Formats: sequence, structure tokens, C-alpha cells
Amino acid sequence: MSPTRGDAVKVFELGAAEKEAVLLPRLVALTERHREACLPYRRILDAVGARPPYERVADLPWLPVRLFKTHELRSVPEEQVFRVLTSSGTTGQRPSRIYLDREAAAAQTRMLAATLREVLGERRLPMLVVDSRSVVRDPTLSARGAGVLGMMNFGRDHTFVLDEQGRVDAEAVKEFLARHGRERFLVFGFTFMVWLHLRALGVDLSQAVLVHSGGWKRLAEQAVGNAEFRRRLAAECGLTRVHNFYGMVEQIGTVFLEGPDGDGLYCPDFADVVIRDPETWREAPPGVPGLIEVVSTLPTSYPGHVLLTEDLGVVRGVDDGSLPGKRFEVLGRLPRAEARGCSDTMGQG
Repeated sequence: MSPTRGDAVKVFELGAAEKEAVLLPRLVALTERHREACLPYRRILDAVGARPPYERVADLPWLPVRLFKTHELRSVPEEQVFRVLTSSGTTGQRPSRIYLDREAAAAQTRMLAATLREVLGERRLPMLVVDSRSVVRDPTLSARGAGVLGMMNFGRDHTFVLDEQGRVDAEAVKEFLARHGRERFLVFGFTFMVWLHLRALGVDLSQAVLVHSGGWKRLAEQAVGNAEFRRRLAAECGLTRVHNFYGMVEQIGTVFLEGPDGDGLYCPDFADVVIRDPETWREAPPGVPGLIEVVSTLPTSYPGHVLLTEDLGVVRGVDDGSLPGKRFEVLGRLPRAEARGCSDTMGQG
């Protein structure tokens, strides 16, 4: 079955209060499920004294995302592991390892499709990939390659903007636009690749829907923020339907999607964010930056349902944007980030 088909479940319908009421009991149940099934996770909860009842989602115990780089955390028997996902590790650092059973893998694929359906619609669209085909042929499959390969599931007639040597293949793009340029089509690429190559093509992309993610650090060094990114693409390519997304392998299947006006990232109904003060760990109010905690009901085969990331962010509004719920912005990485607390308890028990 095509991942963009299936039941047309809607995942951007709950306001903040309703979402809190729906998510809390599910996340509490997941916390207890993982406590019983994953010994290292149980040791962490015992060490920090985490016990129900929890009054709010923000009260649930979190794990630092980097623990998945250093410890095996799974809540299913080894023989039930269907797939092991790995993140891209920097030099000298082990990648995260995420254990999925068949049920979790299927749910994550289904809910990712439901999330992207918000901007792509029900049918696979012709797809222009701002990368080289070689990125998906590498047997070791980098995180970039895995991202491209995953998004290719949502398109058809895949055409790559770059040739095997990483040079712009203007002829291939022109042929693609001759076939599909008068109807809606999908463009996908990592943010810095889009900025580097898409504007230089000098073609009309007014019918495109751009989905992009990652690579903001390189653009920040050029003083290019999200508003300038969107303005230049509109002016130079006619590209106005632009959607950034935020996600990570540790919560695969969960992506936080930029609204149509570029006013922030929105949480699907099965997920949410909490912004935490990095000194007190208390929840920061809207408008006050802190560390991003991501919560999702999808991680059922490993305890990744409440994760403290190493990214700084801020909630810009609640139930006041183009989609319901929290509207937030990612501000960048916490320099030399290392969450204190839970990571120090792994050897106990």
C-alpha cells in the first residue's frame, strides 16, 4: 500500500488543552510499559524517584536523547526486533540505535504519512530531489541518504537535481518540468542544499510544494534565517508553498511541521513539545527560550516517548496560528550540550 494512502486520519485537529487531556494517559501508560519491559529505563526512573500520578505531560520523566548513543534501550525481546535505526554520529561518537518491532515500524510509517498528508494531499506527487542519486546508493546509507530515501516513498517519477558528481543537472530538471511543471509537484531537500542549488536553476517552481529540513547552521553562518529563505525562494523561483520540519531518528515517524505561513512548527495530535529551563528543568512559559523536550505516543518498542533534546527552542504561541496547538521555533543547538541528571543514573540499580 502507498504510504500516502490508507485511512485518511487527521493529525492536526486538537487544541492545546484537548491534546494535553488525550496525551497524558497514553504517555503515562507508555512510561509504565517501558518501566516493566526495559531494565535500564526502570533503573533511571527508580533513581530519580519517578512515580505516578503525573498531573501534566510536563511532569513525566524524560530521557536525555544522547543516552541512545551510549546505551541499549529497548522494550521488546531481541528476537522481536524488526529493524534497528541509527543516527549520524559525529567523529568519535557512536550513533543512536533505535529498536523497532513490526508494530512500531508500521505505526511510525502510517503516522508520518498522515502528518505529511497535511501538505502533500492524498496522492503521490511527481518529485524533484535536491540531491544526487548517489546519496541513496551508498551501502552505509548516511542520515542524509536515509532522509532522501524515506521521503521518496511519498513521490513518484523521482528526478535528482544533481548528477553523480554533485553538479547541477539542468537538463534533467528542465525535462521534469516539461512533464510536470504545470501541475502540483513535490520538491524535497535538506535546507542548505535547497539554498545552494535550487535558486541557481532559474526555473519556475510556482506549482511546487517544498518540504525541507536540517542544515540551518550553514545558513546561519551566512546570516540567512527562515524569513529570508522563504522570501528569496518566492522571489527567485516563484516557490511559495514551503514547509520546514523538525524531527529525529530517536522519535522516528514523528515530525513537527511548519505551517503554511512560516509562522512556526506545529505538533501532530500524537505528539507535543515542552520547553524546559536548562538550569531549573521547569517548563518555560511561551516566549521564553529553553531546551526542547519532544513527546510522542509512537515509541512503543523503546523508551523514546519523552526525550530531552540538545536543541534550543521557544513556544511562539498556543492555539493562535494556522494549525491548532503549540506553535514553536527551533533556535539552534545548545553549545556542548549535555543534559544533567538522568544520564548519571545509568550505572545504578
